Amino acid sequence: MEIAEVFIACKKEAHYSRELILPQPALVHIVSGEMKIVTAERSHQFFAGDTVLLPRNQLGRMSKLPLEGQPCIAISVLFRRERLQHYYTANELHLKVRHSYGLKKFGEHPLLKSLFNSLQPYFGLAEALPADIAAFKVEEAIRVLRAIDCEADELLGYFEEPGKLDLVEFMEQNYKFNLPLEKFGYLTGRSLTTFKKDFKKTFNITPGKWLTQKRLELAHYQIFEQKKKPSEVYLDIGFEDLSHFSFAFKKHFGYNPTGLPSL
Repeated sequence: MEIAEVFIACKKEAHYSRELILPQPALVHIVSGEMKIVTAERSHQFFAGDTVLLPRNQLGRMSKLPLEGQPCIAISVLFRRERLQHYYTANELHLKVRHSYGLKKFGEHPLLKSLFNSLQPYFGLAEALPADIAAFKVEEAIRVLRAIDCEADELLGYFEEPGKLDLVEFMEQNYKFNLPLEKFGYLTGRSLTTFKKDFKKTFNITPGKWLTQKRLELAHYQIFEQKKKPSEVYLDIGFEDLSHFSFAFKKHFGYNPTGLPSL
């Protein structure tokens, strides 16, 4: 099933996503509630009236939370590659030497307000716009972003695949994210085979073992030094469930994460 290009989401209860990594840029407008995005660099918070432009391949975790009795309602516009490429074949692309990949936050702006106000009546009929109307609104969103941000083309109009990155720097920043090795390879500009080969040469250990060790060491520090509960840390360090985390923790350290080792 094809994902809609323009849609609205309403979360009445706290909603915590797994790893967020978009194959295309997205523009998200917060109508009510709170949205949090945690990246390797920092934690971002967005509230009613905020709009955020997410680049493709942005790695992070997203949370949508009710606030002051209001659900988290967000309108999203997805910029598919073919839609962007079609637009830029007819419009001049302004790229600088360096490309900006970080997410961009916009406060209230008349053009953004007009765009999202024009979308809300459609959502009284359905959660997503019909394809023909969505296509029109996506182009409008592109034009609005280009009008209010002189660097918008650097994010929207850059179609190259990730280049080969330094493994040590990237992995030290992103090991907490629970991604398959194929995705780590892609984000560092490598095939899976090359990623494994380069990783073993660089770290002298397999990526799977290294990731487990790094995550468990961080968990140990957070539990026994920062006094956090295992249930508060296992998701944030890249484990899928608490029982798997507890098993791996005891196997690695020789004691459970719920108590100090016996003396």
